[in-house]
Amino acid sequence: MFKRTKSEPVQETVNLSKPGGKGRPTPTRKEAEAAARARAKAPADKRGATRQQREFRAEESRKIRQGMKAGDERYFLPRDRGPIRRFIRDYVDRRFSIVEMVIPLMIIGLVLGYTGNSALVQASSLVLLATVLFVITDMLVLRFRLRRELRKRFPDDLLKGTTYYALTRSMQMKFMRLPKARIKIGQELPGDYDK
Repeated sequence: MFKRTKSEPVQETVNLSKPGGKGRPTPTRKEAEAAARARAKAPADKRGATRQQREFRAEESRKIRQGMKAGDERYFLPRDRGPIRRFIRDYVDRRFSIVEMVIPLMIIGLVLGYTGNSALVQASSLVLLATVLFVITDMLVLRFRLRRELRKRFPDDLLKGTTYYALTRSMQMKFMRLPKARIKIGQELPGDYDK
């Protein structure tokens, strides 16, 4: 039923390559898989390549850390770049913040809480509550004063995200802040922050 009854003549292959074609035949599946395996083959010295990559990454990280500590803005993260962010860093760094005293106050509160004496446990909870209230008050004061200064110094710029940036920087201990502080506590801020 499905057999060929007549023998059909064999046609000669005609080159039907169209202009702009790839000019070579499509590789078979076997050839394509062999080429993919060859590309994915691991280098002969895998440990050496891994060690070399690790050393390269360590050197790059060291260079970036040194650049950040030196204050070179090319090495800063994108969130730390620009005159507005530079002003915010300087503004936060020049003021004494109660947040810098949070860790010692928390340790005192915890030590008092574990003494077992009920009067000291109450004092511990008061110290911790006062610390939280001082931090919240300090953050609110920082936000309103910083916003006023930013509107005065950068009237035409968009100030979105500046409060968050200032609060996160002020919640870090001064010696842990990156980029490093350029301004000391109480020092006068520079007059202009050029673009």
